[in-house]
Amino acid sequence: MYDLAGGEATFRLLVKRFYSRVAEDPVLRAVYPEEDLSGATERLTLFLIQYWGGPSTYSERRGHPRLRLRHQPFAIGRRERDAWLGHMTAAVESLDVAPAVRKALLDYFETASTAMINRSE
Repeated sequence: MYDLAGGEATFRLLVKRFYSRVAEDPVLRAVYPEEDLSGATERLTLFLIQYWGGPSTYSERRGHPRLRLRHQPFAIGRRERDAWLGHMTAAVESLDVAPAVRKALLDYFETASTAMINRSE
């Protein structure tokens, strides 16, 4: 899938477009404690590259992804999940990728974002 999506350049563009939207969203901005989103941008980029079959740089630098554990300190309810998924969906839809790649990405992001919910409203 990594190669079908367009490799590193596609994932970097996806995450750049996603975080440009996050930066302007008061609901999500509260979930990101860092003033500068460049660290979060790089972590998500490397994670997605690895997840979709690219180089394993993420694990080499940070160890096992442990997504639920890494997100546990942050209050993520349905509202935060919906905002996150909305911005990621817009970022995915802005890419020039094959429909099958788009569907795979969107399906994954829907499932993964739902799994990160750790607070009831």
